[in-house]
Amino acid sequence: MTNNRGTLDGNRRATGFTLPPQGQRRRLRLAGTPKPVARARAFAAQALADWSWPGDATDADHDVVLLAAELVANAAMHADGPLELVVDFTGTRMRIEVADGSPVLPAPRRLHRPGVPGGHGLVIVQRSSDRWGASRHARGKTVWAEIDVV
Repeated sequence: MTNNRGTLDGNRRATGFTLPPQGQRRRLRLAGTPKPVARARAFAAQALADWSWPGDATDADHDVVLLAAELVANAAMHADGPLELVVDFTGTRMRIEVADGSPVLPAPRRLHRPGVPGGHGLVIVQRSSDRWGASRHARGKTVWAEIDVV
């Protein structure tokens, strides 16, 4: 399953990153750990800093950290908890993946009600990413989101 947001906010800014040609990939084991959402936020923010992602509090910075937190929170609330967070940056695309133990693929609620608590996670993921999706695997599923860097 893949969903495209399109480019709602126009042209994304050009950036200068310090990465090896093959990019970077980091994994954080979350299975059974306390405070997985806070750990995911800190892990994503540290990866951005280590990879020389621009440190000017840009929208893309917030989007990466927000996506990591939302995907982990969704796994905590709707699956058996998150197993692992992966942050993968190629220089042209940032991908955030969260694996969990449930084979049930996520679907945004059909009737999104902004004033009612709950049901906003996938709407946030959809609006904050350029693409998102999910795939089943032997241990459950992985939900992912991508942000293009132009």
